[in-house]
Amino acid sequence: MPAPSACPSACGTPAPQTIYLLSQGHTAQPPPVPLPPRAPLLPLPLLPLPLVLQAYKWWEEPPLAPGRQWSHLEHNGMSFPDEYEPHGVPLMYDGEEMELSPEDEEIATFFADVPLDGPQLGDAATAKVFSANFFSDWKESMPTGHPLKNAKFDKCDFGAMRAHLQQRRLIKKAATDGERAAAKAEKERRFHLFGLAIVDGHLEKVGNFIMEPPGLFRGRGKHPKTGKLKKRAYPSEVTVNIGEEAKVPQCPVPGFAWGNVQHDPGVAWLSTWKENINNMNKYAMLSASSSFKGKSDMEKYNKAMRLKGHIDAIRRNYERGLNASTSEMRQLATAMWLIDKLALRVGGEKGEDEADTVGCCTLRVEHMTFGPAGTREMELEFLGKDSMLFKQNIDFTAYGDIGSKVFDNLTAFCKGRKPAEQVFQKIDPTTLNKHLQSLMPGLSAKVFRTYNASETLQQQLPSADALKNMTVQAKVVEYNNANREVAILCNHQRTVSGAMLKSFENLGERVAKVKEQRADLKAWLKLAKDGKAKKIPLKGRGSSQDADDDEEKKELTQRKFEGSHMFANTPSEEQLQRKIEGWTTKLKKMEVDLRDKEQNKEVSLGTSKINYMDPRISVAWCKRNEVPIERIFAKTLRDKFVWAMNVPPDWRFDFETLRAVTAESSDEPKAVTAVADDADAKAKGKGDDDEEEEEEEEEEMD
Repeated sequence: MPAPSACPSACGTPAPQTIYLLSQGHTAQPPPVPLPPRAPLLPLPLLPLPLVLQAYKWWEEPPLAPGRQWSHLEHNGMSFPDEYEPHGVPLMYDGEEMELSPEDEEIATFFADVPLDGPQLGDAATAKVFSANFFSDWKESMPTGHPLKNAKFDKCDFGAMRAHLQQRRLIKKAATDGERAAAKAEKERRFHLFGLAIVDGHLEKVGNFIMEPPGLFRGRGKHPKTGKLKKRAYPSEVTVNIGEEAKVPQCPVPGFAWGNVQHDPGVAWLSTWKENINNMNKYAMLSASSSFKGKSDMEKYNKAMRLKGHIDAIRRNYERGLNASTSEMRQLATAMWLIDKLALRVGGEKGEDEADTVGCCTLRVEHMTFGPAGTREMELEFLGKDSMLFKQNIDFTAYGDIGSKVFDNLTAFCKGRKPAEQVFQKIDPTTLNKHLQSLMPGLSAKVFRTYNASETLQQQLPSADALKNMTVQAKVVEYNNANREVAILCNHQRTVSGAMLKSFENLGERVAKVKEQRADLKAWLKLAKDGKAKKIPLKGRGSSQDADDDEEKKELTQRKFEGSHMFANTPSEEQLQRKIEGWTTKLKKMEVDLRDKEQNKEVSLGTSKINYMDPRISVAWCKRNEVPIERIFAKTLRDKFVWAMNVPPDWRFDFETLRAVTAESSDEPKAVTAVADDADAKAKGKGDDDEEEEEEEEEEMD
């Protein structure tokens, strides 16, 4: 086809007349006048990702239908850890080098990477179980006829592997800026590919988008399976949950495909697979700051507020039940008293392959030691969640006639029974929770912990009048004191690690040094007043070049701190006086900080803050007392509880507050909307009688 010729009009010749063919009944119309060219559209500026994530105010959206978690769900599946790369360092067995296959070497490396002074190998009893489980699984993975199939653990020497891993850690620590930048870029690439999901048109962060790598199972507390081999999971073992209209995510591992793809809007998880240790399903979920978790949290705390409106009637119910004619009702009432007043978890049956931790319904006779005849005292001692010791001496007379009746009931329940027998033989978590739901729709035993923690915090926080003229730091200490009372109530302990003790020691040394520096300043002020200012030592003018490695950086930082009170030029009396005042203020802050950390070193303030205390109490208190919320909540908690940030300063954790919002009648309580709880239970394979899992993150204490 020949190329079109140039328009004749361009050469000065009139263009030929255009001819329009018209159907009968149509009138000829002139050609449309061409519009002037439109200016090109400029691209809209992209918002930073954190702002996009924060823009979704899900609490202002109308709720979905009951039982429905989402209408549209789209994500890219999961990322998987790289395959193992052998290092070739041999195992020493009975003094001889033993070359290992890549599969055997990987498992041996898992063990060599466990710190000898850590919780698994640093405790003799735990180390015995951990090592035995590891060695058994390691040998089981070896083929028949393998030279180590009948080996003995005490002849294995992992020292060369440990030295190699330590060297590898040092190399990683000494990485160049370019290597660190490359690692950061790869981490960001993986996050942007797998760490985001689109839920009902909104962008949300995924919590655990990287498949758990293989390794040795640690377990919480004194777990009997600690040390067992946690096998590598592949895409073929994973079920992906997405919307029907969404594109199925591409499997990221060549040669594999997803095990299954489903479209279930009734569950909140994105992917699921079964782990081999406990043969339980695990889940990839949206992050703690997501709308899914936020809705669940809000409903949890609203339910605790609803309990506050019914607590008097519920307490009257179990107080009457303490004298019931049937043993089952007396046990129900006594268990309810323990859960309410001592903040015990409800407990559940444990198998032989699970840690021997107990709750209220699984207390055994051996856990109770009654005081001398004529007293109403008892020592309650058992291992609770995560094998944390609960040990408390209870004087039941402090609770009046009701407490005395509880003591009498417990004595009767234990009478004639063997130490290993259960105290509450007529009830279990299911029957207890069914009874609670007959008193308040949606109520379960775990709601009492949330209610008591939140109510305790609200009662313990000092009023605005009591905090007048206090510094922000002093107000934060008062908040931590109230938080500590909640942690003690809920038995939220933490082990004081060597690193924590070292940090206290360092802080104490810094306090002592600041005292010395202030004393120097006072001595120099005296010299200045005596006309001997020239005798005041001045700050050295040494090199200010940057340090090359971590040790040099530490030394440089220490030298700067030690000379921070000195002057480059001879100071005046006024300069010295100002610096003395500044050092006095600094010393007071450091002493308050040290005392606060010392008081809270054995209690976990973060656990109750994350899981049990209604965040709106803290936000409203901060607003009333002009305390920046950043001093109370770390960034992760501010993101998690973004829905709580808009409450007014006079907000209260009260049933009246909830009723004002929901127009709920105190006489006829409406059924609790437990969609979030039900979906969470469905997602995690739990029932009403199971305990809600607590998050273990420790928040940074400012």
